Amino acid sequence: MTTARTTPPSPATAPRPAPAFAPAVAPAFGRALCAMITPFTGSGALDLDGARRLADRLVSAGCDGLVLSGTTGESPTTSDAEKAELVAAVREAVGDRASIVAGVGTSDTRHTVELARAAEKAGADGVLVVSPYYSRPPQDALEAHFREVADASGLPVMLYDIPGRTGTRIEPDTMLRLAEHPRIVAVKDCSYDFLGAQKVLSRTGLAYYAGCEEHLLALYAVGGAGYVSTVANVVPDRLRSVLDAFDAGRTAEAARLQHRAMELVESMMASGLPGTVTAKGLLGDLGLPAGPVRAPLRPADRETVDGLRAAYERLVARPGS
Repeated sequence: MTTARTTPPSPATAPRPAPAFAPAVAPAFGRALCAMITPFTGSGALDLDGARRLADRLVSAGCDGLVLSGTTGESPTTSDAEKAELVAAVREAVGDRASIVAGVGTSDTRHTVELARAAEKAGADGVLVVSPYYSRPPQDALEAHFREVADASGLPVMLYDIPGRTGTRIEPDTMLRLAEHPRIVAVKDCSYDFLGAQKVLSRTGLAYYAGCEEHLLALYAVGGAGYVSTVANVVPDRLRSVLDAFDAGRTAEAARLQHRAMELVESMMASGLPGTVTAKGLLGDLGLPAGPVRAPLRPADRETVDGLRAAYERLVARPGS
């Protein structure tokens, strides 16, 4: 049976020292996690070789873990078989150098359970489970959904709270009850409720990951575990440097590094386009594995890609950033 690594074994994923202003939280899957895109060939087929190459690059550049088949990974438009093949290919590429968290969330509890079991069989270290979208279940039904998925396999669970996409918030009180489940160990937080996040942090052992790059340092400073980032597809080292500086007690430097990344973060995540579209557009322009997006998404236009490339170049050109 596959179990989570509390401290992934590579030097890049060593456990962090206690932050200067917050109690240490043992990361469930590492600190610096990338919400990896799913590379496709020019014809739109799954590009497993590209996935292997991109995964290796991300881990070599400092990612402790890779989150596959999430929002950025175009999970709504990839098949169950493709999701399993992607996990197996990335596992082959990164071995034990990083954790792999497989997105399995759907709007159907039964289907989510099946995907969780398939992810375990394919070699994942954990599963990312988003609130069932569209149906908008009440909190008691939402709690039952997560518990059933957590009971379905031996893998630890990262809850994904992103009400702007699902229409349903995982309320803090629901999170407190779910934290009692032995396999529910982490949260990807895109709730934009900093008070609610701190309420759960202060009362549970859940590893809280910032799912919005603008909250990366703020959540980490109050005891968060790290981040799950789309922007890390293109600048994994720049985002990790924020955590490293903070852990070393260089808090002013950490803030400066966070601020330097914000132009690219804004360009990728607040342009009105999905992060999948901007990430693939920029990766492709850099000659890295990406490929097209699948419909109903549409690729970024040339003007958008040029703007992304300019923001990227300005960030990477700055020494010490």
